[in-house]
Amino acid sequence: MGATAGPHAEVAEAVAREAERQGMKVKVVEFSDYVTPDQALADGDLELNSYQHEPFLQNFNKEKGAELIPIGTTILMRMGIYSDKVHDIASVPEGAKVAIPNDPTNGGRGLVLLEKAGLISLREGVGFKGTVQDVAENPRHLQFVELEAAQLPRSLSDVDIAAITMNYVMSGGLDVEKQGIFLEDRNEPLAVMILAVRAKDKDNPDYRKIAEIFHSDAVKEFIAKQYKGTIVPAE
Repeated sequence: MGATAGPHAEVAEAVAREAERQGMKVKVVEFSDYVTPDQALADGDLELNSYQHEPFLQNFNKEKGAELIPIGTTILMRMGIYSDKVHDIASVPEGAKVAIPNDPTNGGRGLVLLEKAGLISLREGVGFKGTVQDVAENPRHLQFVELEAAQLPRSLSDVDIAAITMNYVMSGGLDVEKQGIFLEDRNEPLAVMILAVRAKDKDNPDYRKIAEIFHSDAVKEFIAKQYKGTIVPAE
């Protein structure tokens, strides 16, 4: 089973330990990029991988002509709105400085989150492809600051709120309960991580068993103890 270094690999190792207790041997292979695990799965070098959301998988299939499919969910990595100054979303002040990621995917994701929080409205139909230019209604006259995603946790002292992905929440040492004032829904496609296999293996009972183990009590306990609410099990 392939996984990217960090939480995905750590959770995969917890799954492997529980699988061994149930009589299965699972080897976890760590990767440092986001393309190789899907390519390795498509090429047959892996049986499964765990590191991505379904839109990313579908994009890989489209670009590479591959047939990879999800057979289960793994963990949630929700983007959230964080602040050191504002304690609830209704209290975001007029003219607030709002930091969002400056990369196209997460920038659009951040704007959608701000829209769901009721702070802005985007031009109809732009969805996650939206940019600051697509903000149709901005009743609080928010000022947008676009920054490298990795800089966002450090920006909290300079802005009122920031839309930050969970990987940088973790690496930045932020506290979801104290600093997080609005999170993506638990069923947001970009937040739900999946377990993927080749389409021809979708009914393999061993792989299905591994998908179940991601939701076992042992793995849930590991996630709760290891991540203390930053990462939680997917449903």
